[in-house]
Parts: sequence; structure tokens; C-alpha cells
Amino acid sequence: MSISTYIKEDLSAKLSSGRQLPPLTLDSLAEHYQVSFTPVRRAVAELIDEGLLKKQPNRRLAACAPAKAKTAIAKPEPPPDYFQIIATDLVKLSLQGEPVYLREEATAEKYNISRSAMRNIFHRLAGEGMLDHIPRRGWKLRPFRQDDLQAFIEVRELMELKALDLARPKLEPAELQRMLEANSVPKNSREKPRIDESLHQYFVDLADNAYLRDFLEKQGRYYRRLFEWEDHDRKTAIETVRQHRAILTALLEENWSAAKDALSHHILNNHPILNQVMSSKKEFMQK
Repeated sequence: MSISTYIKEDLSAKLSSGRQLPPLTLDSLAEHYQVSFTPVRRAVAELIDEGLLKKQPNRRLAACAPAKAKTAIAKPEPPPDYFQIIATDLVKLSLQGEPVYLREEATAEKYNISRSAMRNIFHRLAGEGMLDHIPRRGWKLRPFRQDDLQAFIEVRELMELKALDLARPKLEPAELQRMLEANSVPKNSREKPRIDESLHQYFVDLADNAYLRDFLEKQGRYYRRLFEWEDHDRKTAIETVRQHRAILTALLEENWSAAKDALSHHILNNHPILNQVMSSKKEFMQK
């Protein structure tokens, strides 16, 4: 299912069953579905053709009265997020530690998507530092190196501790409390841990230091993708939540030394990837 088809079917289900609609403007719909205007325009045009939407004299969209009694229509399943699927696969490939060249056409065929869609995904991953475009050779996947990660982690610790020092006079208890509540440990085995990573960017933003921001944004892009992948492991995710809560609790209590110790521990010790040895790599990759 294409994203435009999903948008059309989701809006159609809401229109036909009387469920609450997002605001009927292209801007609002694009924001609601987290897409560009193109699939929204296509979906809206089809809904107008089918008589579920209409354009008013002022050119605004409005819902048409349903021809039949309101019935419950199942919400359609969203289309696969190929960017996340491909990014996850490439993280695993990167962790093998070998440079790999990827071709747009062959990779698009593997995932059964168009070459233009594949090219857009590669460009986004290049922006995250995972790929480099090599003329006439395709796209080169960045190989993971433990020494590189260790070096990044050590510098990141210094940078974020400095950011916290600079941010300290500007910290807002309400925002700290919001982030604390957004990090929750599951109450049972069926519930998923909720992770909110925004505390790191919050410190950097309040620090208002262009050099800190530049390093963490540019050098951290590739590793953020690895860290997000790590958090798919339930045990790692729960530990991440606990460490975030320790940092935020200390800040709310204005225990600055404890907050810095907790932040330092979190940055240095919350990446199980550092503890993997080559002999256990195959087992690790299957997680």
C-alpha cells in the first residue's frame, strides 16, 4: 500500500464512520500524517472524486454528508516504513565492520520499491553519516569500528557535561518533570518501556554553544542511529529509562554532582555494543 492510498483509506474510514478528523487543510493533513504535500494532494483528489470531500466556494475542504448510515470501518494498516526497515538492515550490515558498496537499482529491487524512493532513502542515510556517495561506484556503507565509537563516547561525555554546566542556570523544573514522566519503566512483561531522549538535546540547546552543538550534531548522527537500534533490545531500553530517570531526578532535587555522575555513567556505560567481542558477533547480530 502506498502512503497516498493509506491516507485516502484512513480519511475515508473516518469520514464514513463519523470518527474525529484532523483539520481538512493540506498543511494540517501533511503534518498529521508526517508526509509531504504530494501524497496528501493525491488522496484528497480521490476523495473528492468519490464524493467524500468537497471544495467549498472559498476553496477550503469540507466533509460531505455520508450517503449511508454511519458504520464502523476498520482503520487501514499504514504502509511499511521502508526508511526504518532499510536503516535497521544497514545498521546490522555496518556492525560487521567491513565497507560495503550499495547500488540503487539492486537495493530498490531487493525491497521492491522504486529507484527514486531508494535514492531518497540513501540521501537521508547519507545525511545521518551512514553512507557516502562515491561517483561511479554507488553508495559506500560506513563500517562500524569499536575504536571510533570509544573515541566518540569519550569526547561526547566531556561535551555533554560541559553543556549541562552551561545549561544549569536555565533549567526549567516543569520541563525536567515532563521528561521524567516521559521515561517510564514497564509495569509488566507485556508493556513496552517508554524512552524519551530529549534531555540530551535540551542541555545542548540551553547551553547555546555553537561548537558543542556542531560536534554533537555532525559527529553524533551515525552513532545516534546505532543507539536507537540498541534500544530495540528490551533490557537495554529499560536500563536507558532508568538512567534517564536518575539524571532527571537528581536535577529536580538540585543535586548537581549526582546529576553529572549519572549523566557521565549513562554516556559511558549504556552501550552494550562496546562490550561485544568478535567471537560473539554472530549471536549479537541476531538480536
